[in-house]
Amino acid sequence: MALPSTERDEEWLKIEGLVYQHRIFRSLAGFIGWERVEKIVRKLTVPVKRYYVRVNTLKTTREELMERLAERGLKAYPDPLLPDAIYFEVKGPYKIPSAPKKVIVDKFAAESVYQGADLYAPGVMRGDPIRRGDEVIILSPTGKPVGYGIAKMDIHEILAKRRGLAVKVLVSVFRAPKIRELKEYEEGLFYDQSYPAMLVSHILEPQPSEIIVDLCASPGGKATHVAQLIRNEGLILAIDRSTPKVLKIKENARRLGITNIKFLVSDSRYLHLNYPALKADRILLDPPCSSLGVRPKIMDRKEYKDIISVMKYQQQFLEAATRILKPGGTLVYSTCTFTVEENEAIVSLLVEKYGLKVVEQKYFLGEEGLGEKGWENLLQRFHPDRIDTPGFFIAKLEKKA
Repeated sequence: MALPSTERDEEWLKIEGLVYQHRIFRSLAGFIGWERVEKIVRKLTVPVKRYYVRVNTLKTTREELMERLAERGLKAYPDPLLPDAIYFEVKGPYKIPSAPKKVIVDKFAAESVYQGADLYAPGVMRGDPIRRGDEVIILSPTGKPVGYGIAKMDIHEILAKRRGLAVKVLVSVFRAPKIRELKEYEEGLFYDQSYPAMLVSHILEPQPSEIIVDLCASPGGKATHVAQLIRNEGLILAIDRSTPKVLKIKENARRLGITNIKFLVSDSRYLHLNYPALKADRILLDPPCSSLGVRPKIMDRKEYKDIISVMKYQQQFLEAATRILKPGGTLVYSTCTFTVEENEAIVSLLVEKYGLKVVEQKYFLGEEGLGEKGWENLLQRFHPDRIDTPGFFIAKLEKKA
C-alpha cells in the first residue's frame, strides 16, 4: 500500500484528507522532530491492527467469552498484560470493486464503513438514483472509496426516512468484526474500548470502599470499567453536562449490569460550587480534547486556535477537580490527543498551580512525556508511529495528604 502523499508548507501539513495548521505540532516537533510528526499523522489515516474490547468480568470470564466468539467463527486473542482485554485482528487493506452507482456519506459514516461497518441512512449525504438491490460504491465527502455493498433502500427512501440500514457492506478497505451486532454485545459481556483507554482505569487503581468521580463520563467506558474493577462495590459518580450524554452512560451501565454508579447531569467545571460537600478518593478527568489521536481519520481539518480553545476549556475543570479531591487522593488525567498544549501543559498547571504531585503508573507501555521539569518520565504518551494504538496521553497525580 503506497504511503499517503504529504505536503507541508509554512502554514499547513496536508496528508490525504487531513489538513492541520503547522503551528499545532510546533511544540511536539520541538521534542520529536518534524519527520516523526508526519509519520504520526500518516498513521491516523489507517485503523489500528488490533481491535480491542473489554471483557465484562461481572458477567463472564475472558475464556468463556472467547469460546462463545469462537463458536461464531470469530478469532479473539487474549491481551498478554491486561486480564480483561481481548482483541481481534483488523484485516486489509482491500481494493474496493467498481459499481455503477455511488453514494456520498458524511465523515463519521465514511470512517465506520472504512473499517467494515454497514451504512445506515443517517450517514448518507446524497447519491445516484439508487434502487433497492443495486450495487453501490460508498464514497467519503472527499471522494475516497471506503466500501462496496448492496443497497437495502431506494435513495429517496434513504433521504426521506433518515433511519435504517441503507447499504449492506460486502467489501471495505479494512475489515474489523461487527461486534455490536452480536448477541454477546446485547447481553453486556463486553464493551468495545481502545487499549490506552482500558489502561486508564487500571492505572487509577480504584478500591471497593472509595468514592470515585468521573468528571466527563460519557459514554461511560471508564466509569463502567472502574465499576467492574471494584466488583460493583463502592460509589462511582458519573457526570456529564447534557441529559443525552448521561442517558448514554445509563444505557451502557444497564447493559453491562453495573449497579454502583450514580448519574448526574451537571457542568463539572462548577462541581465544587454546586456540590461543596462532595469529596472524592479518586477522580477520572478525560476532558473534551482535539481528538487528534483518534484513528482512522478519512478527513479532518484543524487550526491552532482550535487547540488553544480546547486547552482553555480543559483548564476550567482543574479547580473543581482539585477542590473535591481528598488529601492523599488520586487523579488520573487522560486525553486522546498528543499536543503538548493539551497534555504536559495541563499537568504543569496541576503541579505548579494546584500543588498535585505526578506519581508512577501501574502499567507503562508508552513513551515518556515531553519536557524538562523532572516529572515527565512518569507521564505516558502513545504515538501511533511506534505503538499501534490511537494517539493517547495518561498522567497520574496525587494530592498532598
